[in-house]
Amino acid sequence: MSLSLSRRALSATLAGLLVAPQVTAASDPLEAEAPFFEELPTVLSASRLPQALNEAPGAVTVLDRDFIRATGYRDLARVLRLVPGMQVGQERGHRHWVTYHGLSSDYPAELQVLIDGRSVYTPNTFGGADWSALPITLDEVERIEVVRGTNSNAYGANAFLGVINIITRHTSQDRGSSAAFNLGNRGIVDTRLTWTGGNESMGTRLSFASSRDQGFEHIYDKSDSQTVNLRTDYRLNGQDELTLRAGFNRSRRGQGYDDTLFDNNGLRTSSTDNSTVHLTWRRTLSEDEEWLLNFYNNHDNTREAWVASGLPALDILVPLNRNRSSDRTNLELQHRFALNDAARMVWGLETRRDMVHSPFLFMDGDPPTQYLYRAFSNLDWHLSKDWQLNLGGLLEKDGARVPQFSPRAFINWQVAQGHTLRAGYARAWQQSNTFNLYSSLRVYEPTTGTLVAWPYLPSHALRTPHVDTIEAGYLGRFRPLDTTVDVRLFRERIEDFMVRRTLVSPAGNLPLPLYTTQFVNLDTPVILNGVEYQIQTHPWAGGEIRFNHSLTQRNTTSTAVSQRTSPYTLSASWLQEYDGGWTTTVSVLRIGSLAGGDGYVPGYEYMSKPYTTADVRIAKRLHIGQNPAEISLNAINLGSRHQEIADRSEQVMHPEGPVNYAPRMVWLGLTMGL
Repeated sequence: MSLSLSRRALSATLAGLLVAPQVTAASDPLEAEAPFFEELPTVLSASRLPQALNEAPGAVTVLDRDFIRATGYRDLARVLRLVPGMQVGQERGHRHWVTYHGLSSDYPAELQVLIDGRSVYTPNTFGGADWSALPITLDEVERIEVVRGTNSNAYGANAFLGVINIITRHTSQDRGSSAAFNLGNRGIVDTRLTWTGGNESMGTRLSFASSRDQGFEHIYDKSDSQTVNLRTDYRLNGQDELTLRAGFNRSRRGQGYDDTLFDNNGLRTSSTDNSTVHLTWRRTLSEDEEWLLNFYNNHDNTREAWVASGLPALDILVPLNRNRSSDRTNLELQHRFALNDAARMVWGLETRRDMVHSPFLFMDGDPPTQYLYRAFSNLDWHLSKDWQLNLGGLLEKDGARVPQFSPRAFINWQVAQGHTLRAGYARAWQQSNTFNLYSSLRVYEPTTGTLVAWPYLPSHALRTPHVDTIEAGYLGRFRPLDTTVDVRLFRERIEDFMVRRTLVSPAGNLPLPLYTTQFVNLDTPVILNGVEYQIQTHPWAGGEIRFNHSLTQRNTTSTAVSQRTSPYTLSASWLQEYDGGWTTTVSVLRIGSLAGGDGYVPGYEYMSKPYTTADVRIAKRLHIGQNPAEISLNAINLGSRHQEIADRSEQVMHPEGPVNYAPRMVWLGLTMGL
């Protein structure tokens, strides 16, 4: 189906949706159904103000606890495949490429990822979020809010194309103990233990999780991860509450391939320790006024070393490593309040310090400590019963760069009860990650000190990319089949997009014929035009169907950049409850051709073919003694074998077929109270 044909079909569908409410808007029966239309979830992440979904400035997808549990997935990143516009792929089992509308490099940095408002975007050289090393367990998650669209006016740089906010459960929501176990093929062995206790004024949750598997077939892809988390909520009085969150994750993961060029991506095991401490003070003066003070520190440390064979004829063996560590400290003050009965406002101040250490990757010395300062504000103003205005802005000073302003303006119109149109504009700036700016990687033969390769040059002159987004949308609720429809039309124009280019080494010809590279800005804009929509309906008793579809038209002078975005994604999930405590979940995913980043070694082109895959879960609720329990059979990557993202240089060496098929993985799960 062509994009133009899909647009015509969508326009016809939208016209039908928008005409229908106008016919019944004045009827009394619809007014009687008001409670049905008020059941939309309240979201926090779009503007930092609690808002009903139809009042949010932009499109927001909410994945609640029940839905996440129903998927049976073992990791958070896979759940995000079921969000419209999200493009998620795996080069190996423990490495997730998570983007919104694609575009990104090997380490996606266009999405801000938060846990309870705490950024887990790592300044650790390459940037992005390390999804397999987050110090969180799935059982802690209350819901995930995905803001589908530019949101830098609320969360600053890296909320470039959107925000993923993972919100955990308050300790008052669960009391007691529980355990969960998974056992399956590909060496799957998972364990999770959780205890929650306390009284009316103080609650504590302690959880431990261990996850292990062999990952993808025929490559070195083992993964072994342990996570420990502590959360304490302490209510000091009727107004004040303190929350302490502390987490630690230790991961050991297989990396590389056994036949890469000069072993530049050779076999090795990476070891990552990731820890966080997050302290929140919340003063709630009334339903309409609250002060919030957040302090957190994230620290990660990775050890990843191997030996490159070099050129056998020259008898060169070169030790390589990507050992690195980083430390982020952040302090934020926020105040929300009501200006009057029709307007609410939130403002805040934030300061951050990032430190990175990696002697091999930054041979000219570690990057300077980066200091960031922000001031932000958002206004939610109900102009009338049916019209609502959202205005926001953020001023950000990042290191030595000039201050940057990120504005957003949105108007929401409730056409009829349960039917809302929205339109808006936003600008965002993207923070350059440390590696792009300061990488100065050179490779020396250890015995003679001879320079044999110069893979990276620093890029101090990089301009800061920015995006201007124009969007229009529709959110509607329909009484028949209890249906919700959310549509987003968008145009995202990115200036100074960063790419990695090859160039002649400053040292001339070197013994190892590897490219020298540098990050530069594209001189022409990258423009993404498209449409995405999600439909959630309950067509029969106990049944729920979710359908997501996105179409993206890519306009850029760079073919390599265009290939980083799939022209379409589609997912459909059917959740069903049966008598006797049985439940099933079936999810089908379809994604178009995708390059997935810029490649470990530049100069090689390869795109994975479009694929369709399915995931299935069958579960039964029961009791073991007096304790509630659930046993499940789970399977992912069913159907024909497929490849999601390839290591391009490795793939070019094997034209006979994909080097990293996504394997079928099947496991039995048991969850029970203790």
